[in-house]
Amino acid sequence: MSSPTLVRWTAEDLVGRLDEVLAVYAAAMDYPPDLVSARRGFITAHARRAGFRAVGALDEQGAVLGFGYGYLSHSGQWWHDQVRGAIRRGDRRRWLSDAYELVELHVTPTAQGHGLGTRLLRGLLDGAPGRVVLLSTPEVPDERSRAWRLYRSHGFVDVVRQMRFPGDDRPFAILGRSLPLSTA
Repeated sequence: MSSPTLVRWTAEDLVGRLDEVLAVYAAAMDYPPDLVSARRGFITAHARRAGFRAVGALDEQGAVLGFGYGYLSHSGQWWHDQVRGAIRRGDRRRWLSDAYELVELHVTPTAQGHGLGTRLLRGLLDGAPGRVVLLSTPEVPDERSRAWRLYRSHGFVDVVRQMRFPGDDRPFAILGRSLPLSTA
């Protein structure tokens, strides 16, 4: 596999490639089509938020192999408010007062295992606003998944474990770390 090209996307770039982005999302998460279709409106709305940043990984023909995006997390946003309710009161200021929310980071399964997730993570978070970065990822037995290995290898720590979001039966972990990414 030749090395994919990493590109920084504007909000318009991401929305303009939404069909491809959603196809990567569906393949990476193994989600049913109705759930994936519902993400279309969320992603479009997210692209208008303060601090929005996006990256894509393209193959030689320009097809999307992976993507990531996020924005500044604020009170009144659904995910922020759900997480705020789950974080211990004494930790809320540390984790939510100046946080960049890494919303999505996905690599199509055929391109996984070649360092593309690391390139996307670094490309997205290099220069990202905020003092800390937060994300949610599905809990997996013994943290054995490529996503967990990626986040742990970049210094992400537990903020909340076994969190349940409304509308999803699976438990999630909220992970976080300080920014910039180059600091431990």
